[in-house]
Amino acid sequence: MKIAVVCANGKAGKRIVQEAVERGINVTAIVRDENQSAATQVIKKDLFDLTVSDLEGFDVVIDAFGAWTLETLSQHSTSLKHLCDLVSGKEIRLLVVGGAGSLYVNPEHTVQVMDSADFPDIFKPLASNMAKALDELRTRNDVKWTYISPAGDFQADGAKTGKYILGGEELTLNSKGESVISYADYAVAMVDEVVSGNHIQQRISVVAE
Repeated sequence: MKIAVVCANGKAGKRIVQEAVERGINVTAIVRDENQSAATQVIKKDLFDLTVSDLEGFDVVIDAFGAWTLETLSQHSTSLKHLCDLVSGKEIRLLVVGGAGSLYVNPEHTVQVMDSADFPDIFKPLASNMAKALDELRTRNDVKWTYISPAGDFQADGAKTGKYILGGEELTLNSKGESVISYADYAVAMVDEVVSGNHIQQRISVVAE
């Protein structure tokens, strides 16, 4: 199996590369600057400059793109559209590092986490832009995509346990009533999906046990 991780220098990207390398998977880091991940194979290129030929030969492409400023939040949509267009109609699977704000909190799927009164205002623009990108992704029947949402508390420096609970469209709590997962355990879940390919054209979510 041969995979590429886009934005491999980011916090999530680095963890995913490390997890894949540790499992003996052939990993290529796609980065704008010097590679800081564990991957030994590198494509040094901006995401928006990638072409169809750059992604040829990969079984899976993982999108670990993140934008945090108000001026760049719309790139969640434009970057994902660009990657979708590159793998459109191909066997290449596209796995996306998603957000938790778009998870539903009711069985009718009419209320999302970001709609709740206690959702921090500072994160609403990010959550709404990521949700928009997911809505657009759902229309792509020409792409073998999987969108993986983390728990609400996504901890960059949390420990790796190697265990997690797999959820779906709704916010899932663990036995302690928490919605939390480390980047390391999220990477475990991501690479598990890389290997299994069990959730094509689905959004799934993960929470620590």
